[in-house]
Amino acid sequence: MEKIAMNKAIQALLTGMLITFVLDFFLFLGIFLHYTEHYEVGIYYNVLFADNQNWYLYFILSILLGYISVYVKNSKVSIIPLLLLALLTLLTLFKDIGYMAGETILMKKNATLKSAKHTYTGDIIYDGREKITFYSYNLEKIITLQKKDLLK
Repeated sequence: MEKIAMNKAIQALLTGMLITFVLDFFLFLGIFLHYTEHYEVGIYYNVLFADNQNWYLYFILSILLGYISVYVKNSKVSIIPLLLLALLTLLTLFKDIGYMAGETILMKKNATLKSAKHTYTGDIIYDGREKITFYSYNLEKIITLQKKDLLK
């Protein structure tokens, strides 16, 4: 009996991870299509997905959604939250909502960055591995800054 309970727990976790992965895929697809491409960040989808994944939230959602999908016996109770989450993430495929999600998750407003020669004030559009895509208030345009050139 104990083995069956353990197998069901593993099944719930894996099911939750799959569901969460699919939801994340569409969330980041909408952000990629309508935010990063809008600003011409020049990043691949898989890098965007991996670098901006909140792993704590991912595992919490995996456990929660896995529990709902495997352990909850009432199919109406289990399917409603899954459909609502699917609908919310699919909404990012619409231009305005995908842009808004990207702005909420990725943009840092009113940031100040300093290099040896300049101080930049503006919005961080995307903070990448080696580069920062930045909207400078003074220059009134989008610039790309190398992280190695910035002072900490």
